[in-house]
Amino acid sequence: MSQRILVVDDDRQIVRLIRSYLEQNGFDTLVAYDGHEALHLIRAEKPDLVVLDLMLPEIDGWEITRIVRSDPSISATPIIMLTARVEDTDRIVGLEMGADDYIPKPFNPREVVARVRAVLRRTQGDARPANILQVGPIRMDLDRHQATVDGRMLDLTPTEFDLLKLLMSYPERAFTRMEMIDQALGYAYEGMERTIDSHIKNLRKKLGISRGEPGYIETVYGVGYRLVGDA
Repeated sequence: MSQRILVVDDDRQIVRLIRSYLEQNGFDTLVAYDGHEALHLIRAEKPDLVVLDLMLPEIDGWEITRIVRSDPSISATPIIMLTARVEDTDRIVGLEMGADDYIPKPFNPREVVARVRAVLRRTQGDARPANILQVGPIRMDLDRHQATVDGRMLDLTPTEFDLLKLLMSYPERAFTRMEMIDQALGYAYEGMERTIDSHIKNLRKKLGISRGEPGYIETVYGVGYRLVGDA
């Protein structure tokens, strides 16, 4: 069965372009031109991934992302943000809200297809026997794509899941940001190293770390990050 991608943008020419390239590469597509329509389709059709413009009428992309991530029935939906706003602060805000990737306009539609494939690979993976990772109180079931800490289920985005999986696969090892991008995400673009910090910040919050303490994910100054067995 073909994977279904929801393309959301109020610019119909952009929607036609992305839709054409996705369908040429074997994807089924749904389209929406405003925030209300997008939320309706996400809830009703459960697309495999959403390509989401930020500057939308009625409900913008940031608010859509917030609503999706706060609704357990659709919170795992991968989201790639698409926008003409290229400032680092906009990119970081989007990633901290739970977006899995961020593509600035103007863009190459082939790159959009490549990014969609990369996020779907991370989200769905290949069929394989059940596999469990355990580091201290953090437990990850790779087959079920679930992670818990002290028995509490973690609501992770696909990108957060893959970064945590990498760190848990090699506890105590220090990874540079570029290593994390290459091994967990599978692709890189200008400014991507800075977005790793945003994802790590989100992971620390979800692991229950407060007051700025590093907890299980430790910063290795001048290098990157590592997962420690005991916080």
